[in-house]
Amino acid sequence: MTSTNLQPLGGVFGGGGLFGIGYAMGVLEGLKPRGIDLSEVPLLGTSAGSWAAAATAFEVPFRTLADMEVPSFPNPKPGLLASIAHEMFGDKTDPLIHVMACALPRLKRTILDGAHFPLAELVAASSAVPALLSPHVIDGIKYVDGGVRSGTSVDYGPDVENLVLVAPLAGAMWGPFARFVDNGMYKEVQRWKARTGGKVLIFTPHNSAASIARNPKHLFDKARAIEAYHLGHEEATTYDVTFS
Repeated sequence: MTSTNLQPLGGVFGGGGLFGIGYAMGVLEGLKPRGIDLSEVPLLGTSAGSWAAAATAFEVPFRTLADMEVPSFPNPKPGLLASIAHEMFGDKTDPLIHVMACALPRLKRTILDGAHFPLAELVAASSAVPALLSPHVIDGIKYVDGGVRSGTSVDYGPDVENLVLVAPLAGAMWGPFARFVDNGMYKEVQRWKARTGGKVLIFTPHNSAASIARNPKHLFDKARAIEAYHLGHEEATTYDVTFS
């Protein structure tokens, strides 16, 4: 069923570590000169995408994110990500921002609302990668990385006419793994379209961007994240921006 009260524009940003943050922020900055500005529209972020969503909403530039502390992994210190996120975003809330996390113990996909909690807390919950970081607790519930269940959760995306989907772990990334992500993502896109009747503009890394992160360790390398930012920016300024 198609929703009758759609907002014109929204975004969904998927996971991908520091690489994913860099790539997504590059795409978002590259789209602005082309008339696609996602700074004041409904956004859903998963893992790295939650950082990109918060940064976009609060107009935190990528260079600020690039300067943030990168902890060593694994690191079981409770509240580690939240403390870093608070340095970036303070205690700000935003009703336009939602993040996807997985609630323990059943790993249920759960949307957390930026109107009800500080974005720093939601970012920490959405990014708590199992085995690398401790679960993050909000209102007594433990959450881990939303990417455990889906790279983008675009099927839970906002009800809008035109949706920008940034999926840093799809496209040319990692061969069979990317095909697995792609297949799930496109099925979710079809469910989102069936629900909203909207159109989608999808960004996934092309070969040049994908070539700088060829294994999971590369996703947490700051230098590669900075390179991903520039390549994402280049893709957004070069490739077609038709919603379909």
